[in-house]
Amino acid sequence: MSAGAPKLLKGDTGEWEIVIGMEVHAQVLSNAKLFSGASTAFGAEPNSQVSFVDAAMPGMLPVINRKCVEQAVRTGLGLKAKINLTSIFDRKNYFYPDLPAGYQISQYKNPIVGEGEVTIDLADGESVRVGIERLHLEQDAGKSLHDQHPDHSYVDLNRAGVALMEIVTKPHMRSSEEAAAFLKKLRAIVRYLGTCDGNMDEGSMRADVNVSVCRPGGYQRFRESGDFKHLGTRCEIKNVNSVRFIAQAVEYEARRQIEIVEAGGTIRQETRLFDARAGETRSMRSKEEAHDYRYFPDPDLLPLVLERAWVDEIAATLPELPDEKKARFMALGLSAYDAAVLVAERETADYFEEMLKDGAEAKAAANWLNNEYFGRLNKAGLSLAEGPISPKANSAIVQMIAADVISGKIAKDLCDIVWNEGGDPRAIVESRGLKQVTDTSAIEKAVDAVIAAHPEKVEEVKAKPKLAGWFVGQVMKQTGGKANPQAVNAILKTRLGLPDEG
Repeated sequence: MSAGAPKLLKGDTGEWEIVIGMEVHAQVLSNAKLFSGASTAFGAEPNSQVSFVDAAMPGMLPVINRKCVEQAVRTGLGLKAKINLTSIFDRKNYFYPDLPAGYQISQYKNPIVGEGEVTIDLADGESVRVGIERLHLEQDAGKSLHDQHPDHSYVDLNRAGVALMEIVTKPHMRSSEEAAAFLKKLRAIVRYLGTCDGNMDEGSMRADVNVSVCRPGGYQRFRESGDFKHLGTRCEIKNVNSVRFIAQAVEYEARRQIEIVEAGGTIRQETRLFDARAGETRSMRSKEEAHDYRYFPDPDLLPLVLERAWVDEIAATLPELPDEKKARFMALGLSAYDAAVLVAERETADYFEEMLKDGAEAKAAANWLNNEYFGRLNKAGLSLAEGPISPKANSAIVQMIAADVISGKIAKDLCDIVWNEGGDPRAIVESRGLKQVTDTSAIEKAVDAVIAAHPEKVEEVKAKPKLAGWFVGQVMKQTGGKANPQAVNAILKTRLGLPDEG
């Protein structure tokens, strides 16, 4: 396992390394906001979920939501991070129309969660550790709407005051693939934990991506010295809301920076936006530093002090997380790839485990889901929850294949029937006569009939034994796909005098 292998980009003057850090804003799953009792339900009428606290009315005081604190601790534990028993809320001062108070209640030097890590799995089988710098709680701002009127902008404060977990990584990612894999893994972790729904299209999870480029070796010098000067000037791409867009934004931004530096220019530290339609980043504003926000402890909130026993109680309720579940699935005989596919979403892992509980063998169930059922769902544009076949039904199909009750071809036909009509797969096999033919005498008759009908092919196959597959296909066709393929192969070899391949 590495700390991230560099993906080198070629420029006109040589090769370059990409260095990526990320700040992910994950909306806390809770019924009320961080410091008020206003609802957090998505999709409500504009400004219908705004308390006096959210609107920053004079004299209103924030009251911490215990559930939001619990969710932050739960997430920190899931990230294998240090839980700070004492943390402090600060005021982060900036002015924008959708921030009624003129400041955001956040955490700066004393966050609720310290250093942790996330392990990501890449397509080539490599695993990479990405360090987590911190997780802190803060209020979300409202939302400015610029497309409702040709001359005016509107403000919706429903989101103002909603609890966010800002999860800040170390600059450990070295390619767009790693950045995308990290966001996907983090999303899976918080969904397993039940601390954020991860619905990026609704804005409940979004990422700010910091990108810089340096010459080969620069990153290693940074790791050895801790000096950021070796990494080059970074630019921050704000509010990227999909895994695919993360990869596109990183690729574009890295190449943009390389072109500027190679042309003799300098990179300005700035905040940029990603235009998904054009596939490019665009300048938004100069990048603020921490001192620009004039942080100071919020005078309306005491330090947040947690009891170790309470943290331990939360730790005892953590579910099995993706890495642990993947290891357990691999112990059942699954490949690393198949296990990774199944644990990527909690719903998928749960579906698979329901099949196992109903009696399906692990490897056979994984192969059926990954190679057959998931493909059907993708083609139909359906999620697993929307799919028409239950775990129990798919388990029955897999078990009948294993018991030689039906062939692989019949299994696909049976899947079509259950998909379109529903019903119990075992009952369907019985009522429609779909059982596999294992009677040797019946298969011998079919083989003899095919051989007798094609004497010219018999001579060809003796010269080229690999052509035996043609005979298998003809026998299967004659038996309506019900003949046991292994039995067909064995009888054909005997009848045609072909050698065993083993």
